[in-house]
Amino acid sequence: MSGKIYQTSSFLQRFVVRGILVVALAAFSAALVAAAGGPGKAADDQNTQVAQSNGGKQKKPSPANTFNRLMKKPTSVQNAKPAEDGIHDPDNPGTHSLQWPSESFQSLPKSGDGNKVDWVAALNEGSIAPWVDLEDPSAEMFTMDLVIVREVKGSMPDVVFPHLQHTQWLDCTNCHDDIFTPEKGSNQISMAAILLGQKCGVCHGTVAFPVTDCRRCHAKPKSPEQLEKLANRSSWRGNSGAQSNE
Repeated sequence: MSGKIYQTSSFLQRFVVRGILVVALAAFSAALVAAAGGPGKAADDQNTQVAQSNGGKQKKPSPANTFNRLMKKPTSVQNAKPAEDGIHDPDNPGTHSLQWPSESFQSLPKSGDGNKVDWVAALNEGSIAPWVDLEDPSAEMFTMDLVIVREVKGSMPDVVFPHLQHTQWLDCTNCHDDIFTPEKGSNQISMAAILLGQKCGVCHGTVAFPVTDCRRCHAKPKSPEQLEKLANRSSWRGNSGAQSNE
């Protein structure tokens, strides 16, 4: 019995000693952070150096492409003039000679979101003709008329992804294999990832239309049979699947 009491006491002593060491290390770390000026001092120093290198002006990220992040509205003027769009350098004299988007977009088909231009419609009607190769004007884009339907959970319509409209603009290597793996079931896509600028959000919300119009992608409604099956599994139905009369 005395041996067991001694072992328990020894264990408690080691536990207390370890606790004291942890507290002491935490206090020492806090003292180091305070002496260094806080955890954000390094970032502040870096920002100060950037500001000094820019003539005392604090350079901020461009607000031009913020409309897709967490569904926030753009903080810049819609189709602003180049010197004020947050993308072009206002100190470059050539920037002021560029045509304003509000002028160049006037004859193009309209859209309800993004920069208010339906670029696919403009491409289909021949209003624009993107170059495939800057060094070879006769080069033709390799297009693929393949439609992929991704089933989504719940009653939300499934996502329809048309390769044709994408390959009319982009070479396959822009997406494969860095963004998407061309293998069924190997790409995990979520709205959270897209809104954070990943997967589809690499382009949509920056150089392509934003995801604020859900119907542009969620274009295939569930069938009546699928909706009935979902309803039978929902919480307002009984365990047997029959609708409650209450």
